Amino acid sequence: VVGVGVYKCVRERGQCEALGRPGRMKRFRRHGHDSQRDRLKQELFQFNKTVEHGFPHQPSALGFSPSLELLAIGTRSGAIKLYGAPGVEFMGLHDENAAVMQVHFLPHQVELVTLLDDNSLHMWTLRAHKGVSELLEIGRFTLSGPPGAIPSVTRVTAVLAHSSGELLLLGTEGGHVFVVEVPGFRELEENNISVEDVQIPEEYVGRRNLECVEALQENPLNPRQVLIGYSRGLMVLWDLDRRCAIQHFLGMQQLESVWWMEDGGNILSSHSDGSYCHWTVTGEDPQTEPDKQETPYGSFPCKAISKILQVSTRQGPPFLIFNGGMPRASYGDRHCISVVHSKAHVALDFTSRIIDFFVIREGEHHKGDPSALMVLAEEELVVVDLQNEGWPVFHTPYLVPLHCSAITCSHHVSAIPLKLWERVQAAGKLQNTHYSRRPWPINGGQNLAPDPPQRDLLLTGHEDGTVRFWDASGVCLYPMYKLSTAAVFHTDTDPNDNMNQNTEGEWPPFRKVGCFDPYSDDPRLGIQKIHLCKYSGYLAVAGTAGQILMLEMNDELACQTVESTVVDLLQGQEGFRWKGQARLDLRQEPVNFPPGFQPFTLVQCQPPAVVTAIALHSEWKLVAFGTSHGFGVYDYQQKSNVLVKCTLNPSDQVALEGPLSRVKSIKKSLRQSFRRIRRSRVSMHKHHPNNAAKAEALHEMELAPVQRKIEARSADDSFTGLVRTLYFADTFLNDSYHNTPALWAGTNGGAIFAYMLRLPPVERRMDDQVMAYPVKEIQLMHRAPVVGLVVLDGRGAPLPEPLEVAHDLSRSPEMQGYHQLLVISEEQLKLFTLPKVSSKAKLKLTAVDGSRVRRVGVAWFGSSRVEDYAESGLVVLTNQGDLHVISLPSIKMQVHYPCIRKEDVSGDRLLCLHQTGQGFYLISPSEFERFSLSARWVVEPRCLVEAPSQSRPTSPSSQPYRDQLDGASTQHRQVMEHALLNDESDDWLPTV
Repeated sequence: VVGVGVYKCVRERGQCEALGRPGRMKRFRRHGHDSQRDRLKQELFQFNKTVEHGFPHQPSALGFSPSLELLAIGTRSGAIKLYGAPGVEFMGLHDENAAVMQVHFLPHQVELVTLLDDNSLHMWTLRAHKGVSELLEIGRFTLSGPPGAIPSVTRVTAVLAHSSGELLLLGTEGGHVFVVEVPGFRELEENNISVEDVQIPEEYVGRRNLECVEALQENPLNPRQVLIGYSRGLMVLWDLDRRCAIQHFLGMQQLESVWWMEDGGNILSSHSDGSYCHWTVTGEDPQTEPDKQETPYGSFPCKAISKILQVSTRQGPPFLIFNGGMPRASYGDRHCISVVHSKAHVALDFTSRIIDFFVIREGEHHKGDPSALMVLAEEELVVVDLQNEGWPVFHTPYLVPLHCSAITCSHHVSAIPLKLWERVQAAGKLQNTHYSRRPWPINGGQNLAPDPPQRDLLLTGHEDGTVRFWDASGVCLYPMYKLSTAAVFHTDTDPNDNMNQNTEGEWPPFRKVGCFDPYSDDPRLGIQKIHLCKYSGYLAVAGTAGQILMLEMNDELACQTVESTVVDLLQGQEGFRWKGQARLDLRQEPVNFPPGFQPFTLVQCQPPAVVTAIALHSEWKLVAFGTSHGFGVYDYQQKSNVLVKCTLNPSDQVALEGPLSRVKSIKKSLRQSFRRIRRSRVSMHKHHPNNAAKAEALHEMELAPVQRKIEARSADDSFTGLVRTLYFADTFLNDSYHNTPALWAGTNGGAIFAYMLRLPPVERRMDDQVMAYPVKEIQLMHRAPVVGLVVLDGRGAPLPEPLEVAHDLSRSPEMQGYHQLLVISEEQLKLFTLPKVSSKAKLKLTAVDGSRVRRVGVAWFGSSRVEDYAESGLVVLTNQGDLHVISLPSIKMQVHYPCIRKEDVSGDRLLCLHQTGQGFYLISPSEFERFSLSARWVVEPRCLVEAPSQSRPTSPSSQPYRDQLDGASTQHRQVMEHALLNDESDDWLPTV
């Protein structure tokens, strides 16, 4: 080895000296070739963040436009998201880092107004550009008061978008109402309404001040009349033309919300004591008492009714819907919306706080009977069908809470065969019989995106032991099927404990709605790894307590037991004691499994540590698994062990204690760190200190100027035996003439193990055992964790997936010439020739820019210009959040893009890459960001929203009837900053 190294150095030095210069040989480039390659890169690679899937994180405001049929959601991070028909989605982001407190659509317009908690108002519009609509911010405004006024005078608490589409009425914390013209945000000072203008009745004189404006409502029959509700209980009917108060309603309880009924003559007000009042608009002033006052849930102290509305029907009694009002002592922690219609009364019980709600009405101009109740809760969107008996909920095509149980892993499978797709779809439909069968009630805009070229599945594993299948083919991430693994084990769950079941005559009449459930019955059920073979229909699911379940697709109901095999990864080593979690208790009796994926065998690792790696080869009927203690191979056809290998370092006590036992103490961490420092110093100076110093100086001189020295990691570091990656390959291990099935395994300590697998002939597959023989073991010099392993065939292409060649979806791998093993560690990529395992090439990452590899995947990049040209590449995510594409087999850097924020740990951990150059990563607990590195494969929304046929009236009084308030919002809100208009160039003029 020394001789080879010396010869290499001498040879390189001689070549350099022949060129007349010392040092390393300079590489000369052909510029024509480089420019051609640059053009090809542009045709192959293009980075786009295309769409966000899931439910918005921390929603704070809700709006709805009946005329556009669009739903708007604002978030605490300043995002504004619009949704219409499935596939119609828009997103905008405020420059200010402030929460969106209210969203209001301008009636019959394509504009909407947002109110932020910094007291700024923002105008947004949907403008057509190149055939599609874009959401753009076109104006900003901050209400300014008189000189010297205190901030509460102009702090906005209530917003009314007038039906004329030309005015905004802004109620403030100081009790004033400001009138602003839109879209230009011009304050009409002569129309402002001050506290003095409302002429407080004598009955209120001496009471505390009116405080803020809590609500603003327009008369549905006369848009020139507005109802102003103050938080102390007073309501004032105001005439905008005559600029005077017409009638005062003297409420004595703190006001929460008001609702003006469609007949124009009746008003509902809800209050902080859990009551609501009925008032009549008579013109007699003042009205000292309500016509009727009710407390729906009894005479005991109740929580506030924060919003109330009453919607009439063409035939029969109206719907009364309100939020809150629960008895404070008994049910003060419930999040409920009550729906009352005739003799039916239901309290819809949510598992998270309610942000807002509204009612969608059917018919032209949305003036018909109530169709659906749309509720935005903090963790999910629930839509209730108000027309079918029992008021079932709709199956939402978007905004589905991905985090109904916390996401623990993800797995993407592209180009699903039609047969498997239809079977998964059929199994999912059997689970959805309790949903409403009516079509989705929001249908605004046109989806112009082309049909997906293939069927893609995204599988997410969850903390409660479920695996959810999502249709990821297009813009909408649609739920298809849910698999639960909890039925296989004995858990603390009581099968009769159903929160949806209510006892007869229970009061309040609760009914559980929504699917968000943040609580897990047993954390050991959590799913850690998923692998689906799309050709055979086999599914491998691995969990937190060392369990690996093998499942297969079955279209019929089955009652069966699940066979179990225990694998001792410690292989009987003495002196070790597992201090972590106990394994799950398998049910011995037969279990009923519904149609879909059904488990047929279980592998239980001992100790029951988290499964850290998994690989499935359905052609060989083998599954490989690894934990922090070792790895193994299981034959799921014969249901027997093939291989068990312990990788545990005897000094690694953390791996023995387990993730759920205890956190390593600071004292112990410091002690280990100082020991490592001491060992490195002693080993450097113990023998021949002068020689050691000279060797180190020589090593530093040999490093390239752009590279940094990488310290070798100690073998005593924690979790060095943890298995990071497993890989099945049919390649050359012993000689260059006979290929053989093999398993490759890489660990956290930089060790690589290769095992030859001897498979019996097909006719004797059930009789003879699969045998495994150790062939090679490699130890990387710096002991960097091995993140990925890939074998390249004689053409330099990655080996195809199992059964891919058999289904004529890939050409056979080239077995002539030598194969190559690509080892991806955290620090570098290194290419070895097989079977000799001699180093051929490498690409350093850590030494060059300090980044470390976190995730890796193989992708095919097709040319956007030439249909039949494609290249394979390696996609690498680093700890800096950057994505790199590296060519194969030359392992040269092609392109790199910033993708994930460096501090975003969950996005790093749950990144999901797939073969088409697309990927997903979590940007919040409830949202996936979809991105594409391919210039050919891009899935993104393309949609158009046209202005409604009824344009803005020429006169504010020409609007005869209130259809339904666009963007009504409920909560106590606060507002805004600086006036600014932007981007009014001719290039952006609307084409509708």
